[in-house]
Amino acid sequence: MSHTPAEGLLSLRHAMASYYSRLGIQVAPEEVVITTGASEGLQLALFTCFEQGDEVIIPEPFYANYSGFAQIAGVRVVPVKSNIETGFAMPGISDFEALISPRTKGILLCNPSNPTGTFYPKEVVLALGDLVKQYGLFLLVDEVYRDFIYDGQTFFSAMEIDGLEAHVILIDSVSKRFSACGARVGTLVTRNREVIEQVSRYAKLRLSPPFLGQVLSEFMLEEAAEYLGPVVAEYAARRDILFERLSAIPGVVSYKPGGAFYCFAKFPVADADHFCEWLLGTYSYQGATVMLSSGRGFYATPGLGLDEVRIAYILNQADLQAAMEVLEQALAVYPGRRRPL
Repeated sequence: MSHTPAEGLLSLRHAMASYYSRLGIQVAPEEVVITTGASEGLQLALFTCFEQGDEVIIPEPFYANYSGFAQIAGVRVVPVKSNIETGFAMPGISDFEALISPRTKGILLCNPSNPTGTFYPKEVVLALGDLVKQYGLFLLVDEVYRDFIYDGQTFFSAMEIDGLEAHVILIDSVSKRFSACGARVGTLVTRNREVIEQVSRYAKLRLSPPFLGQVLSEFMLEEAAEYLGPVVAEYAARRDILFERLSAIPGVVSYKPGGAFYCFAKFPVADADHFCEWLLGTYSYQGATVMLSSGRGFYATPGLGLDEVRIAYILNQADLQAAMEVLEQALAVYPGRRRPL
């Protein structure tokens, strides 16, 4: 078995272009680069569009690996704060603008968000598009969860904005969409041909993305609509269960996420790191416990997220109900629980 082209199999690039066309995004196969997962796509974008010491603005909390990717590229992350009380709604454009410096080269947006599940509607994406055009920045959009949208909302991609052809770089994941993360197949898509050329040079250094994952991806794309409908409905039902159960626990603050399969919650604890460790190392209820991600690791600003956790509602509905019962019982007896004011 030989290496595939560094930019990916041409047949898969055609299939991806057809997939985007069905979404109303018109791109040529030559504007699509197949990557080894979305993570590599983002790394290639950072290497291409930024220089050592440049800055990227990211709404926080954000996917923890963004910090690592930026560090590898020598890029400084500048966080713009959002908060759980508003369901991590997008900060105002003036908040972004206040952080733009001579070293700012781009804004990175994950929509819907990992880790919060927040969905950013069309008007928010358009406003960011106006800002990057005004300041001559790149807009990197991580849209790997675009198909996981609830409550009848419609996803709007930054790739749909006219006049931003040189600015927008889309990061996507075939394997994430079909729960085949081990296949390691992502895409980088942009109409900026200079960026495509430079990304292709970097891609040649790692030879090629995985051949078998690419072949699998072509078959998965053919069944996308039939597969995703029931899956999204199932995730929406799990989302509702999680929100209802969190809302019923005294002292817990949360919200109903609009997309993806993640949610943040603020617990009545002084240290979520310790609470998560206690769950795994000490506590059990009827022989079971739960695993959560401490919120602090998703923030760049010191001191934020200390009493927050990320919950991934990836269990089936029955197991999710059982897990929430364990969590409710754990919070009731946790020795580090804060008393109500």
